[in-house]
Amino acid sequence: MDRMIYLSMAGAKATMQRQDTLANNLANVSTVGFRAELAAFRAVPVQGSGASTRVYALDSTPGYDATPGVVSGTGRDLDVAMKGNAWLAVQGLDGTEAYTRNGSLDITADGTLSTTSGLTVLGDGGPIQVPPNTVVGIAGDGTVSATTADGKSNVIGKLKLVTPDAPLTRGPDGLFRATDGDLSADATAQVQTGALEGSNVSAVETMVEMIAAARQFEAQMKSLSTAESNDKTAQELLSAS
Repeated sequence: MDRMIYLSMAGAKATMQRQDTLANNLANVSTVGFRAELAAFRAVPVQGSGASTRVYALDSTPGYDATPGVVSGTGRDLDVAMKGNAWLAVQGLDGTEAYTRNGSLDITADGTLSTTSGLTVLGDGGPIQVPPNTVVGIAGDGTVSATTADGKSNVIGKLKLVTPDAPLTRGPDGLFRATDGDLSADATAQVQTGALEGSNVSAVETMVEMIAAARQFEAQMKSLSTAESNDKTAQELLSAS
């Protein structure tokens, strides 16, 4: 009887965790450059002084969906969409180098090139400073230039674009990092200016998965009710004998 309870309880808990992952993906369906989080189940033995005959089913996140999102033109000079598997290097709030596919850029009050969310964009030589009273342009290879009012254009830096050989790891801040430290800039990486890459989350598919998970949770709870009913019936039979 306890085996049935363990299976139902573990299955219900894992299904709730899966719902959390799906809900987070659905909440970011319109987030620029968002990568859908994947969910999978794994078996974990129950640790204790008795025999190892019980296991929990736990929901785990093995990684992210690397499928590119749809690229849409914006006509904004500071918007860039990374091509292929290129990622844009930024400075996280913890001061470490991180990577993102969100290419919506802006200029802070002190002239630092940053993302619209306030993260400093890193160039090959560090943060990129934009001179005052200039118009910023970004070339296809990530070269950043500033044009003055008299039409003179000067190169002020180049976006640090990386192409990881292995999947990156998503941090709690939503940014991605390499497991072996900072990556080197890829000189061949390209961007599309005046465009942004959307989220690769499909709202319809995610909703269908959430409905399936909800039905699975109901089935697990019904199994728990059945186990309780069987336990009561067994107690009544023992009491009668």
